[in-house]
Amino acid sequence: MAVGASYPEAGGKNKSGIHWDMIKSMHDGKAYADGKLIYSEGKFLGL
Repeated sequence: MAVGASYPEAGGKNKSGIHWDMIKSMHDGKAYADGKLIYSEGKFLGL
């Protein structure tokens, strides 16, 4: 997952002064933020 500027050559349109990559083990296929499930089975939920 990354926040900030996307790469235009990859089709990204987000512009920002930064690009910050984050690494998380996805062995269970889920990600939580503030205790809420935000990513499951390859899709972001409710965003």
